[in-house]
Amino acid sequence: MTKIDLSGRVAVVTGASRGIGFAIARRLLAAGATVIVNSRRIDADVVAELLAVAPDRVHLEPGDIADPDGARQLVRAVFSRHKRLDILVNNAGIMRAAVIGMISDDDLRATLDLNLASPIHLIQAAARLMARTGGSIVNVASVVGLEGASGQLAYAASKAGVGGMTRAAAKELAPKGVRVNAVAPGYIETDMTENLGEAVRAQSLESIGLGRAGLPDDVADAVLFLSSDMARYITGQVLRVDGGMVI
Repeated sequence: MTKIDLSGRVAVVTGASRGIGFAIARRLLAAGATVIVNSRRIDADVVAELLAVAPDRVHLEPGDIADPDGARQLVRAVFSRHKRLDILVNNAGIMRAAVIGMISDDDLRATLDLNLASPIHLIQAAARLMARTGGSIVNVASVVGLEGASGQLAYAASKAGVGGMTRAAAKELAPKGVRVNAVAPGYIETDMTENLGEAVRAQSLESIGLGRAGLPDDVADAVLFLSSDMARYITGQVLRVDGGMVI
């Protein structure tokens, strides 16, 4: 079995303080990468667990990347410290469920700013730096963005946009040696899905071919693959990580 080795590479993971983002940061660290951990707030337990994996390869860059200046500042900080960026994982996101007619302007704007606009800002800021050495951008989409879901109009729209953004960026950045792909998780056991309630969980489990909810590590493994040289000839793809929820 080939072991993925990311030694010497620099990665940024947004929304890395919990759930899928935390699992991704941990996987990339275990593979040898230096990981810049971004979130609006990073608690001490998260820091301690990541530092236990690789104390010399974890760097914290808290900040609000829903703000365009915050996104640009994150990339500037990476350049100042490391002078390179090999892997960008756009994971940060929010889900605010509401039926049509009840979606507030504030929730709509917050969802689009973080889920859709912030990855665009980060890709714009990072593209020139990544083109120096080539690299991999992995965006976290959702099966909801591909298939839709009741009560998730704003979230579905934002994640559908992530898929389109991924394909467009892949076409533009391929000549520069930068690959752009996305993962589309299904029902993953996280704080975000826990808030959807037991009825939604039961309905989701019935639709999953493999018979179980996904775990953050299931998504992290897919991101690790797409970040690595094992995926060197893959770009512009949206990989479902849903256990057979949609076939």
